[in-house]
Amino acid sequence: MSRYEGVLLAHVSSYDLTFSMVMIIGNVKKIRKPKPWKHPQPITQSQLLQLRDEFWDTAPHYGGRKEIWDALRAAAEADDISLSQTIVDSAGIIVQNADLTVCYDERGAKYEIPKYVLSEPTNLIQAN
Repeated sequence: MSRYEGVLLAHVSSYDLTFSMVMIIGNVKKIRKPKPWKHPQPITQSQLLQLRDEFWDTAPHYGGRKEIWDALRAAAEADDISLSQTIVDSAGIIVQNADLTVCYDERGAKYEIPKYVLSEPTNLIQAN
């Protein structure tokens, strides 16, 4: 596994000041699936999908930029972890937790994603 080292340059221009900020980022985190987890009560696949839809419908209201939320959704719903990594990297998302539960954008806005959006619980009720 290789490690990446990089420099993130953010140029902020506003009515007040124009300045450049340089942050050194070492060891960019590789994303992974969340560890197994258990929902407080067993739920069905359709209930889980409803929870996910409700989260994504309301996520932009938590703050941050819509395009970052869209990229996070695409990464969360990707079938391949390498595709998820590519989406996150391309969007300039800074991953704090490798399971994508906590991320930041280049401006420092925080994005929190619940585990039920990222993976299925161990107590998911299987349809017959």
